[in-house]
Amino acid sequence: MTKDPHAPPGLPELAKVGPLTGPVAPLAPEQTGIARQVLLDLALKLANTVSRLTGEWAADQLKLPVSVVDKLFWQLRDEQLLEVLGQEGPLTYRYTITQRGRETARRLNEVSGYVGAAPVSLDAYASMLQYQIARQTPITHERVREALSPLVLSPQTVEVASLAASSGRSLFLFGPPGNGKTSLGRLLQHVLDGELWIPHCVSVESNIIRIYDPQCHQQMPDSPGIRARFDQRWVRIRRPMLIAGGEMTIAELDLAYSPSLRFYEAPPHVKANGGLFFLDDFGRQRIDPTDLLNRWIIPLEHQVDYVTLATGQKIRIPFQLLLIVATNLSACADPAFLRRIGYRVHMDKPDEQRYAEIFRKYAAGAGLKFDESLLGNVLARYKQEGRELRACEPRDLIERCRDVCRLKNQPAAITEELLNLAWTGYFGS
Repeated sequence: MTKDPHAPPGLPELAKVGPLTGPVAPLAPEQTGIARQVLLDLALKLANTVSRLTGEWAADQLKLPVSVVDKLFWQLRDEQLLEVLGQEGPLTYRYTITQRGRETARRLNEVSGYVGAAPVSLDAYASMLQYQIARQTPITHERVREALSPLVLSPQTVEVASLAASSGRSLFLFGPPGNGKTSLGRLLQHVLDGELWIPHCVSVESNIIRIYDPQCHQQMPDSPGIRARFDQRWVRIRRPMLIAGGEMTIAELDLAYSPSLRFYEAPPHVKANGGLFFLDDFGRQRIDPTDLLNRWIIPLEHQVDYVTLATGQKIRIPFQLLLIVATNLSACADPAFLRRIGYRVHMDKPDEQRYAEIFRKYAAGAGLKFDESLLGNVLARYKQEGRELRACEPRDLIERCRDVCRLKNQPAAITEELLNLAWTGYFGS
């Protein structure tokens, strides 16, 4: 067991098993940090989903040790809500729910339909997140430069991105479209090494908020023997990255309550805690940009957010992540918001020298050689047609050359004929 005198209050007891340090499995209901009645209600609702069950099966569903589940089941038996059918093994029993238990479970389902892993407390989640982030490997300029190496960026851009990533402050990327804002934001995920323990869900009184989402979180592989030594209510994941684009609404930034299931889904920025939340195409959402900016002001300043339960009660939840906002709209950020943004980068259109470097680098990465005169012809054509250079267009033109080669069943190449056809197909002229 480890006990850190500087640990935040509410931190679960931790243990080191081999190379891993994680939350210790509780030995009794009182050690879960959750009100016993919440656990009893959850166990009874689980029993109501099947005709009969064992303590071992229920423990797997509730992510609690068998000894804890058996204590809960024996109390439900004493209250005549469960009946013991017999012994399954030396330490486990078979149970079935009674008619009285089914009626009680139906009433409980009207309040909350959640059945699954037992929750942890909101305080335990916040403390565990704070404890883990403080102990992550520091991000260095070299790691950021390596992560962004696929792009051709100015040293100043890489330096500012390094400052944002290492400090954990937010990053605002702005400039005309097609110049690498989205690519930079996505590549910064690679500097977030390490892992996190996050709970399947948290409870606020009788309300359940689901945190772990297999669609968003990548669970780390563990050997069953080691994993069983830790509290199964927690999942070990890679540090997450969530991306939201033009489809996002203001409602998505609050708890999502399902009237049919009667429990809550955490918003995307909560699921991104400990990792990166990338708001792409900012200003093109189906809401006024000012409303969205105002929604982020308090979280950016205080590293906490306030979300609302269906009852109207507001709860405080951690906001500890690297927020990246990218936009190509010039007038969608007010001074109050920008003052709270940690760092800003102007991703402007490239000059001819940078455009040429991007072209060469992408062609080399694709294993293609070309005559330098072709690049001069491409740049001359931009001038002739009065087109602005964009950082994404070397890649797009080269990929269209490859499309033509695939269509004609010939080796990939970059020639004048192929570039002319790629140009016409890309620009429509």
